[in-house]
Amino acid sequence: MLTKNSFTDAVNSSSRTEIIEYKQKSNQDIDVQPLSEKLLDSDKAQRMAEFFSFLGDANRLRILSLLAENELCVGDLAAVLDMSESAVSHQLRNLRVMRLVSYRKQGRYVFYRLHDSHVLHLYQAVAEHIDEKDEG
Repeated sequence: MLTKNSFTDAVNSSSRTEIIEYKQKSNQDIDVQPLSEKLLDSDKAQRMAEFFSFLGDANRLRILSLLAENELCVGDLAAVLDMSESAVSHQLRNLRVMRLVSYRKQGRYVFYRLHDSHVLHLYQAVAEHIDEKDEG
């Protein structure tokens, strides 16, 4: 029969063993010098942080989710998103500045699409990651 103390000791012992095993695996003669060549420089890290921060807006992500499926005009986006055309246009302008969307004019209509395949792959990778079940 496990008492409270023996159970706690067993869990703590197991955790310590896992930590020690992890440290042994992760510290086996690793030469960190080559890693310094791969380190992201501060300027690029800052730009990337700003980029990911910019994507931290639910409405922008909802727009990207629609454009990942189809090229759409502002009116269609506004109708599907249940937002005003002005609000959608404002978000699209910001997305254009960040080179996430581009557009083409056809008569008096402006159709928006994802800027390139990188944007599509980034969107798909994040969506797939969010949908994964926690394996831990």
